[in-house]
Amino acid sequence: MNPGSTLIQHLLSPNRYPHPVTAVRLIETHISWVLLTGDFAYKIKKPVNFGFLDFSTLELRRQYCHEELRLNRRLAEDWYLGVVAITGSLEQPRIEGTGEAIEYAVKMRQFPTGLTLKDRVKSGQVDRAEIDQITDLLADFHAHIAKAEADSPYGGSPCIRHWFEENFAHLRLRLKDERQREQIRTIEDWGQAEWQLKAGLMEDRKGAGCVRECHGDMHLGNMTSIDGQIILFDCIEFNPMLRWIDVVSEVAFLIIDLLHFNLDALAYRFLNRYLQHTGDYQGVALLRYYLVYRALVLAKVSLLRSEQQLDPACLEQNLAEYRVYANLAERFTQPSKPMLLITHGFSGSGKSYHAGQLAERIGAVQLRSDIERKRLYGFGAEQSTGSATGGGIYSAEATQLTYDRLAAEAKTVLEAGFSVIVDATFLKTAQRGQFRQLASACGVPFRILDFQAADSVLMQRILQRQHQDASEATLAVLQRQQQTAEALRPEEQTHAITIDSENDQAIAWAFSQLA
Repeated sequence: MNPGSTLIQHLLSPNRYPHPVTAVRLIETHISWVLLTGDFAYKIKKPVNFGFLDFSTLELRRQYCHEELRLNRRLAEDWYLGVVAITGSLEQPRIEGTGEAIEYAVKMRQFPTGLTLKDRVKSGQVDRAEIDQITDLLADFHAHIAKAEADSPYGGSPCIRHWFEENFAHLRLRLKDERQREQIRTIEDWGQAEWQLKAGLMEDRKGAGCVRECHGDMHLGNMTSIDGQIILFDCIEFNPMLRWIDVVSEVAFLIIDLLHFNLDALAYRFLNRYLQHTGDYQGVALLRYYLVYRALVLAKVSLLRSEQQLDPACLEQNLAEYRVYANLAERFTQPSKPMLLITHGFSGSGKSYHAGQLAERIGAVQLRSDIERKRLYGFGAEQSTGSATGGGIYSAEATQLTYDRLAAEAKTVLEAGFSVIVDATFLKTAQRGQFRQLASACGVPFRILDFQAADSVLMQRILQRQHQDASEATLAVLQRQQQTAEALRPEEQTHAITIDSENDQAIAWAFSQLA
């Protein structure tokens, strides 16, 4: 038995702790042991060196315990209590004892068991409201954390390439199946080519402040829900290169985890809500690269875990996890067939709601004109602009600038290989023509989602949502729209899908027409 295992075996005894303990439960990962005692949990780092992390000495483990405390208090201050020494001997250890430290642990309030989002996803309990809460937390966190300095070693294109390619050394060493090795070689070739294309953008984003001291390990196993509140924990402390990253790399991690559990709709809901919060549509150009990277990281971790398993069932589970993540990585290296869809309809016709539902269903990015118009003029999504009907940020000039912004963002998304739904009224022929030309220039299919609802329904919806949505439409705005709208022309009708937004099956119908 190695020294680490000896220590842990003796720490399973309840009398090793400075507080009452009935029983101790052990959770083991590839880099740590976590001892659950009831009120408190103690996380001890394994004496391992994987290259991307080095816990091989006591001093390094002490140092990284303190880093773990600092980083996690940004998101879970009430749960991370301190760094404590373990004293005595391997056979007679004491948590928070006297004398020389033989090991260190991060002391935390113990999270309720079985409530990580990973646990709850497996039982089908994670819902849209929780994804929305995670998104809001993450967007706010990203807005306030430290940005990498231009002369720092973090987040430049060579650094990004290094950590992408670092995965392959671990994978090649551990893969024996030739088909799996060939799959990894193909992904590696794609990554090298994609990096060549995107290295300049990576540098531009660092210069723009998009590389920040992130969480670094943003997956469902590091999230819990307590009394209806989401808590994010277990930031990466062991390597600053892996947490000082582009915020889109962090977003990609959670998307891959959701896709791994076949929660595609929630993955795209998360992506769209995050983008609508931040406006970071430029980052979508790097999303596929980071999705592949994150899938490779999780594939690598699955293999590392498999090496530490003695139970055949656990070993096979880890190998199965590897295959899922490797296939996800391969999926995002494949050529895609994106579409450009625009909405058409009066305020209150259900465009935004149904476009959001459809975006989740087909895996598309939803661009909301109500949000992007306000962002263009420095307003928050639900902030009142005080603009009169047809004036202020709703003047003809401001409207054209808004559609130009939407077109630029849609082009970025399409070129990144993702479908896009541009959610605006599109009541003018010229507006629709601008996006039809964009689709032609990008070589993608173009469809018009023509939303219909009775006048009474339009008015009712407008009155119900006032002051609760990014839209500032009023009944006066609706009346003006109805007076000035330019109907779809015959040549546009060939691209149109008419959607009765009063029908509960509206999105199922639209989806069937796009399939």
